[in-house]
Amino acid sequence: MAPKKASKPPKLHGQPVPEKRGYEFGGPLGAFGIVFGLPILVYVFTFVCNDVSGCPAPSLLNPSTLSIDQLKREVGWPKEGVAGLFDLEVTLWVLSYYAFSLFLQISLPGQVLEGVPLACGGRHKYKFNAFPSALIILGSLAAGTYMHGADFVVWTFLWDNYVKVITANLLISSTVALFVYLKSFSVPEPGSANPDSRELAPGGHTGNVLYDFFIGRELNPRVRLPIPFVSEESRTIDIKVFMEMRPGLLGWTILNLSNVAHQYRTYGYVTDSIILVTIFQAFYILDSLYMEPAIMTTMDVIMDGFGFMLSFGDVVWVPHVYSIQSRYLAVFPLQLGWSGMALVVGVTAVGYSIFRGANNQKNRFRTDPNDPRVSHIKFIETASGSKLMISGWWGLARHINYLGDWVMSWAYCLPTGIAGYAIIETINPASGYLEKHAVQTPEIRGWGMIFTYFYMLYFAVLLIHREMRDEEKCERKYGADWTRYTSLVRSRIIPGIY
Repeated sequence: MAPKKASKPPKLHGQPVPEKRGYEFGGPLGAFGIVFGLPILVYVFTFVCNDVSGCPAPSLLNPSTLSIDQLKREVGWPKEGVAGLFDLEVTLWVLSYYAFSLFLQISLPGQVLEGVPLACGGRHKYKFNAFPSALIILGSLAAGTYMHGADFVVWTFLWDNYVKVITANLLISSTVALFVYLKSFSVPEPGSANPDSRELAPGGHTGNVLYDFFIGRELNPRVRLPIPFVSEESRTIDIKVFMEMRPGLLGWTILNLSNVAHQYRTYGYVTDSIILVTIFQAFYILDSLYMEPAIMTTMDVIMDGFGFMLSFGDVVWVPHVYSIQSRYLAVFPLQLGWSGMALVVGVTAVGYSIFRGANNQKNRFRTDPNDPRVSHIKFIETASGSKLMISGWWGLARHINYLGDWVMSWAYCLPTGIAGYAIIETINPASGYLEKHAVQTPEIRGWGMIFTYFYMLYFAVLLIHREMRDEEKCERKYGADWTRYTSLVRSRIIPGIY
């Protein structure tokens, strides 16, 4: 029997009708849980693993004696209640950081490239300069630190107003998600004039308001700023790419640096553990910014709409959840020693070599299959004309880059050791002042791993879920060709295991 050809999308007046897909992430119920549940989880992690009483708050380990008032004291709950989570001045300062990031994207020169072909027939142009923008911001912070040390106002501001910064980022991400949701209703109908190549995301126009707001209705929402004497590429902002590559991603490493400064202010030294976490995560971030054009071929850009899921994930979840390890170490200064450092460095090197090697190979193959670095790669060609690699990194597993990404996540968690500490107060005999110290007792040892190793477990679930979503989309797109491909490349993420 002849292989079944991939079905072509239906057309209206010569243009493709936007594809519709079924629900993902548990549909409207799952969307409700994520939209309202994950922001609460970010606050819970911040309060329960704290510098007031311990990580976790001690009374949580003795539920029989637990009371709400006691727990509020232990977690540092604001006296104003929920209103104390927000501060207008803090929010405006956070907004100024977004504005400065936007200013750098517009004003700095950058590489202009075309993205992949869209279903509506056009291509978007992207201006890439996230890496030099990051260098300017980090250079400014370095200059401030050189002049003022660990007491530099940015570092103290972020530590002292951390919860309010979370709220500011949550409000910004929610506002952006609402804006792009409402804007998506102006996407031209198939067959209408569409000079900006706008289109709906395949899974984002189900008709359920909450789900579509969560998953994202429009594929690549963009705004054209009314700025004179600036090129079209500079004043056209792809909201999805901006949010994913700029304020949140760099904000992750800025929060880490703030945590390093806090450790130094508190103890007068900086530990090897927090240095490793900060350097490895900064390297991952700066590497991603340097390789910014590779984002054009990622699933986020070419398949997923931009809604609350990505907006919240980019600027709330990533910087505030992914920096938990350095925040923990800022309070509990764990020293690894040479053997511990060697273990962490080795794990990082293995993960990075897989991650970057695989992603570079994919990006080069997709943009120029004749590139000498990938011209030897074997592939199969599908009925739709796509080429699927079956050798090199991608011959080992269909999502081998996820394995490297996950292995790197181990190196972020391992420096926290068998985590957990309690804050105790003692009188300094020399000064007579009351001082606080983070100590690890047998009762609390290990309980802190719920927080410091959460990233590793969450990331595994995230990557497996992304892999399952990608597999489903590819099977629908390539049909029998995908069956043939999976018979040649059998492993999904871990060669020979999964």
